[in-house]
Amino acid sequence: MSHSGHNLLIGTYTETLPHVTGTADGILGASYDPLTGAVSDVTVLAPTRNPSYLALDPDGRHVYAVNETHTFEDQPGGGVTAFARDPATGALSQLNSRSSDGVAPCFVAVDGRVVLLANYDSGSMTAVSIEPDGRLGPEFAHVQHQGSSVNPDRQAGPHVHMVTPDPVTGDILVSDLGLDAVLTYQLTPSGLTERPGTRFAAPPGAGPRHIAFHPDGQHVFVVCELASVVLTLRRADGRLVLAHVASTLPPGAESGPPTLAGAIRVTPSGRYVLASNRGHDSLVMLRFDAETPALTLACVQPSGGAGPRDFCLTPEADRVIVAHQDSSNLVVMDLDEDRAELRPLSTTQAATPSSLLFAP
Repeated sequence: MSHSGHNLLIGTYTETLPHVTGTADGILGASYDPLTGAVSDVTVLAPTRNPSYLALDPDGRHVYAVNETHTFEDQPGGGVTAFARDPATGALSQLNSRSSDGVAPCFVAVDGRVVLLANYDSGSMTAVSIEPDGRLGPEFAHVQHQGSSVNPDRQAGPHVHMVTPDPVTGDILVSDLGLDAVLTYQLTPSGLTERPGTRFAAPPGAGPRHIAFHPDGQHVFVVCELASVVLTLRRADGRLVLAHVASTLPPGAESGPPTLAGAIRVTPSGRYVLASNRGHDSLVMLRFDAETPALTLACVQPSGGAGPRDFCLTPEADRVIVAHQDSSNLVVMDLDEDRAELRPLSTTQAATPSSLLFAP
């Protein structure tokens, strides 16, 4: 990798699940060149089972990967694996693993000395402590959600999809696709406790998937998988309240192939919210008006592959890299906020990619 390049970590699927036929060998790494916009040198950094989502600790010396499985180390459920990362070479060395205490964990985040996990199939969240050397310690807390919503196929029970620290309050926000809810938890030395009266109810059948924060600290965005919409939430009296609903699809797309919304990101300028559509296979730019507050569809760009499960902005925030789970490729696009345009630049093969993360 050139000295001017950036290290890209790629979460993948290595095995077959109901929604994917994984063909990767583990966590992948690649080099991104900000001068040319090319992604190159895709290599296997560490073999591990279905590392579909990754998180870094703040100094970039440890990587935590979910193992999105139904059985892990001869026990029912999924797992989480810790790796030491050499910041000079990017090499990963496995430290240890723990059970996720749930089935098919699909998201991981780091909050201080705790790893937070979202167990999708079983509808629970788990917190695992981090030891001083970066290894995974004992389980710190576990919360099992209960309930359902209106879609009998996808919402017969809880399905926790994301757990993320709130950068403003320090609380933990949890999106549950099965409950049509975003829940707020307080992380204390004694565990995880839902804050009374703060549960946000999404429109029935929407299916909250992922959460993104506006840099103004006052607005939170939730992309909903089942309804293909982005909810704009504003903070009010310690709660999140609905301010606006915007479709991630252009007019008429509802009559096309079945589509599930995927990932969501906010540009550092705060001018745009980006979201991906799987099935429609597109990336969209939604212009944000903080005064209204509302989102307006400004750009719809074919994503350049099948199943754009995740994407990330480059460190310079002038390009976007899209991970296509179903066509096993990464597409780099120029991001022009002044013109509200996304322009495809390059394509690179990578086996069943599911998440992207730049490392320092």
